[in-house]
Amino acid sequence: MKLLFIVDPLPGLKIHKDSSYAMMREASARGHEIWTAQAETLCVRAGRIEIHAAPLSFSDTQYGHDWYTEGDYAAMALTDFCATVMRKDPPFDQQYLYATHLLSLAEAHGAKVFNSGQALRDFNEKLSVLRYPQFTAPTLVSQQEDDLRAFLAEHGDIILKPLDGMGGAGIFRVRNDDPNIGSIIETLTCNETRTVMAQRFIPEIAAGDKRVLIIDGLPVDWCLARIPKTGETRGNLAVGGTGVAQALTSRDREIAEALGPQLLAQGLLLVGLDIIGDYLTEVNVTSPTCFQEISTQSGINVAGLFIDAVERRAA
Repeated sequence: MKLLFIVDPLPGLKIHKDSSYAMMREASARGHEIWTAQAETLCVRAGRIEIHAAPLSFSDTQYGHDWYTEGDYAAMALTDFCATVMRKDPPFDQQYLYATHLLSLAEAHGAKVFNSGQALRDFNEKLSVLRYPQFTAPTLVSQQEDDLRAFLAEHGDIILKPLDGMGGAGIFRVRNDDPNIGSIIETLTCNETRTVMAQRFIPEIAAGDKRVLIIDGLPVDWCLARIPKTGETRGNLAVGGTGVAQALTSRDREIAEALGPQLLAQGLLLVGLDIIGDYLTEVNVTSPTCFQEISTQSGINVAGLFIDAVERRAA
């Protein structure tokens, strides 16, 4: 098959842990033709949804920038590919939104896109947990300082986070006695002009913020618990958390099996649920990670499971 991966610039990929790299390498090992492109080159020309793409081949080198060779870039229609895998990282800004609209147009012309443009628009990675209140800790969404202060007064220990970030960026833990409450709220809400999310603090974060992967509606049997470093609340690997693979708990599986079929029906082939303790905290759909960490520690070929799903859906 001829597969297109829309990714961030290749020189910046950290191939020792990057999930997009693992996907592409797995697909190439199976004999598929791999092309890559950046989302900002999407365009509409003469009614066709095109992108500036180049063929990719892999070298034996596993380090540095010598792991790949690119062919010549060309304007290609998304319908020229058997499948397109959208893997651009957030932030989900206005340009990202435009890209999802172009992906939806391409799908209307017959292109197969994973995850679909419509699903990427519908499932904000923070707000989507509100669809599943039976699995979430107490949550507030607001841009009003009075609302956020009242939520803090009610729960005493909360997490504040922006709605468009990734990797733990912009996340604050706030307690009633924090002398910086006002400044934190002003900064995150841009003086009550930007909506944020507040969640009751979940002490089980000490045991890890678990990334549970759902592929083609089914949970991967092992997850990655991202354990905060000393003195840190966030477990994200991007801010120094330690990733420990572990088998799903019964609660992890309950949540994943309840959501999996619904998410697949909405056009989401790959989802990364974030679960702390018994609570769902995020539904990651843009570029879920942790493939390599789970594979290395558990022996499960997660990239293989994903490419299996792409092959099925593109056939």
